[in-house]
Amino acid sequence: MEEKKFDVQSLIGFILIGGILLWMLYTNSPSEAEVEPQQETEQVEVPGNTDANQPPPQQNQTPGADSTALAQARERLGAFGYSASLPSATENTTTISNDVLELKIDNKGGYISEARLTNYKTFDSIPVYLIKDGNASFNINFTTTDGRTLDTENLYFEPEVTQNGDNQIISMKLKVSENEFLEYRYVLKPGEYMLDFSIRSQGLNNVFNSSRDINMNWQLKGYRHAKSISYENRYTDLIYEYDEGDDDYLGSGDFEEQEDENITYVAYKQHFFTSILLTDTPFSRGKFTSRNLVEDEEIDTVYTKDFAAQLPLELNGGELNYNMNWYYGPTDYKILNDYDRNLDEVVPLGWGIFGWINKYVFIPFFAFLSGVLPSYGIAIIVMTIVVRIVLSPVTYKSYLSQAKMKVLRPEINELNEKYKDNAMKKQQETMKLYSKAGASPMSGCLPALMQIPVFYALFQFFPSAFQLRQKGFLWADDLSSYDTIAELPFNIPFYGDHVSLFPILASIAIFIYMMMTTGQSMQQAQQPGMPNMKFIMYLSPLMMLFFFNNYASGLSLYYFTSNLITIGIMLVIKYVIIDEDKIHAKIQENKKKPKKQNKFTRKMQEMMEQAEQQKNQQKKK
Repeated sequence: MEEKKFDVQSLIGFILIGGILLWMLYTNSPSEAEVEPQQETEQVEVPGNTDANQPPPQQNQTPGADSTALAQARERLGAFGYSASLPSATENTTTISNDVLELKIDNKGGYISEARLTNYKTFDSIPVYLIKDGNASFNINFTTTDGRTLDTENLYFEPEVTQNGDNQIISMKLKVSENEFLEYRYVLKPGEYMLDFSIRSQGLNNVFNSSRDINMNWQLKGYRHAKSISYENRYTDLIYEYDEGDDDYLGSGDFEEQEDENITYVAYKQHFFTSILLTDTPFSRGKFTSRNLVEDEEIDTVYTKDFAAQLPLELNGGELNYNMNWYYGPTDYKILNDYDRNLDEVVPLGWGIFGWINKYVFIPFFAFLSGVLPSYGIAIIVMTIVVRIVLSPVTYKSYLSQAKMKVLRPEINELNEKYKDNAMKKQQETMKLYSKAGASPMSGCLPALMQIPVFYALFQFFPSAFQLRQKGFLWADDLSSYDTIAELPFNIPFYGDHVSLFPILASIAIFIYMMMTTGQSMQQAQQPGMPNMKFIMYLSPLMMLFFFNNYASGLSLYYFTSNLITIGIMLVIKYVIIDEDKIHAKIQENKKKPKKQNKFTRKMQEMMEQAEQQKNQQKKK
């Protein structure tokens, strides 16, 4: 995904991971000295509907339309006054559904007034609605040739329900006459979250004012579906595709606004559920806004964000003709990716190499494990074990470098004492010692850096894994949300009103790991200009404890398991594989051999010697 912004929460997580890895780098390198109620429905028969298992479309009737409202409508509609006199000009809805999605389309405005995902429930066992009780609107605003401005959301469409095989079709027509109309056409297929949608006009070339913009406006307030509204809101965002394959997102600020050209889809992502509008004919431009509706998690408990998109429509021969699609369904990577329309970018898997690792390694591997193992929690543990085993050579290299530096420390301390008044000479002699001994501080840094893409990729993977939603393990009833072992009678800033056990276990494991990797470095005095690594050693587990208390318990389970395995691998390396006496003997043997310097080392030494000479000459003057 091409991203112009970096999400703040992701940045915090990245800093947390970076702090842990910084500790690893520090311990592997020398010091400076070293280096609403539903309406009742009446069923309307659909011609040709012979499938007994397929529920027929329904039309909701509200008898007795208010005559005053209709009179006012006729006055507003002008050229479209004919539509207000039709029998359809009442607050009626038409229902279509398949085995995964149920939609209700309102005569007024001709848009979807209710979208329910039939196979999913919210955290409190309520059906998942993406549209309900007026949280969404869809409007085409245009000016007529006689100077009037009209909004389709205020006008009444006439529904016509048909069926083509198993496909259910609703034609909503806003009529001037029988042969002059604006039509919305919906086609719902069996088992699909994606439905066909088209906008076309007939006989209105003398009605539309071609010199004025025709704007299509789509707005939606995202309903809360998860236990933690702040955590869900963190992954609620507006994403759009532009310029034939590029994509961008608005971010998680209180108010975000953005414009782009050649728009091919707009997605309102509500963490695990998404509403998407796609078009075959790109919109020439688009203006997008996102407003955060959660200022206080204790008070703002219904909606997450308010999204809006303004997209211009262009006339073709004086008429409108757009083929589009609506998607109302889960933010599931597999489902979205199978449509082959770049919708997988709606799932936040990370940018660059992080996204690549998730798409081609972790997603297929986790799908395989979750398909053969009895529990998603066990699948996380097994995947963690495999990842740590694959990275074990890196861990070995890192620990071997630590062992070499530990063996050399007495000699480095001698050099520090001998040249304590000459920093340049001390650095030269330290480099010579490393070169003769065959040790390199960078050999410990590089393995730690190599682990960053894996750590961050998994940091993005677990919060986006739809498969974990409402899947329990041990005391956690939902691996996609936080686990709870105790409810607090008050709210702690940045921590919450509950206690999660997995983050506590992960923090303890990280602290033990850091204690193991300190060696003797913590006993040395803090060098000027160096970060206080002892402070970082205590801060990182504490940050883990606070930051992950409201995060997905699946992610905390991964970090806990990962650090336990790392601790075990390091103990095996330390007490079984690595013999420090042998390392010391080998270093002493290497020091006796003539060591051929590479060009870089030789050049660095020459530069240091020249600097030393210049310094001595200045002293003589």
